[in-house]
Amino acid sequence: MNQVNSNCPNFNTRLETTSVLVNKVIDGVKQKRIKKRNLIWLELTGCSGNIISLLDGANPDFKSLATQMVNFIYDNSLMVSEGEAAMEKLFSVIDDDYILAVEGAVSTKDNGLYNVIGRCRGQPVTAYEAIKKFGEKAAHVIAVGTCASDGGISAARPNPAQCVGIQNLLDRKVIKLPGCPCHPDWFMGTLAYIMLFGEPELDNRQRPVMFYSTLIHDICPRRKYFDKGIFASKLGEKTCMFKLGCRGPVTRVDCPVRKWNEGVNWPIGDDSPCIGCAMFGFPDKMEPFISYNTT
Repeated sequence: MNQVNSNCPNFNTRLETTSVLVNKVIDGVKQKRIKKRNLIWLELTGCSGNIISLLDGANPDFKSLATQMVNFIYDNSLMVSEGEAAMEKLFSVIDDDYILAVEGAVSTKDNGLYNVIGRCRGQPVTAYEAIKKFGEKAAHVIAVGTCASDGGISAARPNPAQCVGIQNLLDRKVIKLPGCPCHPDWFMGTLAYIMLFGEPELDNRQRPVMFYSTLIHDICPRRKYFDKGIFASKLGEKTCMFKLGCRGPVTRVDCPVRKWNEGVNWPIGDDSPCIGCAMFGFPDKMEPFISYNTT
């Protein structure tokens, strides 16, 4: 019941998209047809869930990304260097070619004082300052996850640090990969596409069409219950959770096909309604996540 039709050629193609793109990049780098790009990953105001999610990538995995695709210059959590040495490495590529990936929103209150990512030559570097400096000079900017894309949980009411998505601070195009967290395939596939062909086709919210074109509701394995008017009245029932507040009918992303943790499961497969974490306005505009008014 919780399985999308695995024999559908369209779904199989979608699942293979990222691995095909990444393997083309790796092959191109090995054959010296493609140059490794410098990659900066900034973790700003958020939970670091997106970098953790990236480490969970399986096909391809993070090791392939870090060793065969890009020069992984900087990441708050993963790099060996620390302190001033880490910041010097970050600033060493600011006049070079690099792709900027950002997770987390940007705290703007008091000129960003509430999120300092490090100190460079004795001076504090705020997330606000970092996103302005590196966002303006990057070859491409990718907002990884919902907070970087549109503010997300970091900008939820009452938002005491006045957090915003990175697009609010940059006068340039930002490719957005919303989701809480971003699926590793969405990021690696987008990065590989950029390295092969440049900017991918985006929808009107600047999300790659190859991952964000489908309404969850349209490919949900419980859609047949919706069509027959069979709705769950409480969590745990194996029918349509629309009346419990499921946001699948308004959320565009391919979770039902791709799933999480190497394709093991996803929220609806575990009897939890979709809470619309990949949608603009999450979480404030997606609440309540659960409703028991099933009439």
